Amino acid sequence: MEQNNNTAKSSIDALDLRIIDALQIDGRRPFTKLAAELGISEASVRQRVANLINNQVMQIVAITNPLKMGFSLACMIGLRVSGDRLLEVAQEISAFDEVIYLIICAGSFDLLAEVVCRDNDHLLSFLTDKLYKVAGVQQTETYIYLRVTKQNNWAFLSQASVSPTHIRPES
Repeated sequence: MEQNNNTAKSSIDALDLRIIDALQIDGRRPFTKLAAELGISEASVRQRVANLINNQVMQIVAITNPLKMGFSLACMIGLRVSGDRLLEVAQEISAFDEVIYLIICAGSFDLLAEVVCRDNDHLLSFLTDKLYKVAGVQQTETYIYLRVTKQNNWAFLSQASVSPTHIRPES
């Protein structure tokens, strides 16, 4: 298994990294422009991007801004759970629409959940009607985001594949 990881890492060269950097700035950049900037053919760019996507090195997705979608409150919730229910609890919590990122971790908490809500009432409802009712959740600690001072393409809130597109703000 370790050899496969090393092989995947070594197959990414400097040109691939330049393509990734360019697409992180503008994922809609035409391959023709990217090819001209890099001094290679459009077919080469297209093939390299396809390989990077197929090898799960990157994905090209729409990144939503939770604030613009009506979610003005974001927080990280640390959870301590029963050890014998860890995977089941993680599975159940990951199904909640408000949870946009969930990790199983080591340390003071067993799980870290990033949550977006419309407002304080929505957060209170999420906590009392959903999260606290999950069998195995023993303790939580909620950290409400006051200001994001650094965000990059790997930051929690920028993970578009997990943004809550099917929760709509109340009118």
